[in-house]
Amino acid sequence: MGIFSRFKDIVNSNINSLLDKAEDPEKMLRLMIQEMEDTLIELKSNCAALMADGIRKERKLDEAEKTLSRWENRALLALEKGREDLAREALLEKRNVQNELDGMIAQIKENLSSVDEAKKEIETLETKLKEAKNKLSILKEKKERAQMERKANDAVGKNMNAHFDAMEEKIDRMTSWNDLSRSEKTAEERFKDLERDDEIEKELEELKQRARK
Repeated sequence: MGIFSRFKDIVNSNINSLLDKAEDPEKMLRLMIQEMEDTLIELKSNCAALMADGIRKERKLDEAEKTLSRWENRALLALEKGREDLAREALLEKRNVQNELDGMIAQIKENLSSVDEAKKEIETLETKLKEAKNKLSILKEKKERAQMERKANDAVGKNMNAHFDAMEEKIDRMTSWNDLSRSEKTAEERFKDLERDDEIEKELEELKQRARK
C-alpha cells in the first residue's frame, strides 16, 4: 500500500469505533501509533523532497531570466551595429528562452501547491497521532488504577479474614474457659458471660456484613 493510501486510511479511520471492536484496545492503539509514526516519517521525507525540488526549480528560473535578459541585450547590440539579421536571431533565442521560462513558472507554482498540500497532510496526521497517544495514556491510567484498586481490595480482604480468625479464636477461648469454670461461677457471673458472648457475636456479624458490601 502506498504512502498516500495509508494516509487516507488512517485519517478516515474512527479510533473510538475500532477500539470498541478490539479484543485488546491497548495493543491495537500501539499498532496504530506505530503505523502513524512510520507514515509521518514518509510524509515528511516526501515534503522535504518537494521543497528541495522547488529550490532547484527556482535556481533554474533565475538562470533562465538572466539568459533572457542577455539575448535581449544582444538584440539591442546587433541593431546598434546595423546587424538586423543578428538581432532577429537574438530575438528568436529570447523567445525560446521565454517559452522555457513560462514552463518553469508553471512547474514552480505546481510545486508550491504540492508542498502546501504535503504540509497540511503532515499537520492532519500529527493531530491524529496526538489523539491516539492521548487515548493510549488514558487506557494505561485506567489499567493502573484498576490494578491498584484490586490490590487494595485484596489487602482489605486479607485484613478482614485475619480479624475474623482472631475473633473466632477469642470466642473459642472464651467458650473453653466458660466450660471449665461454669460450675464455679455464680448465676450473676454466668449471665454476664452470656451477655459478653452475645456482644462479640454481634460484632462478628457486623464485620461479616461489612465484608459482604
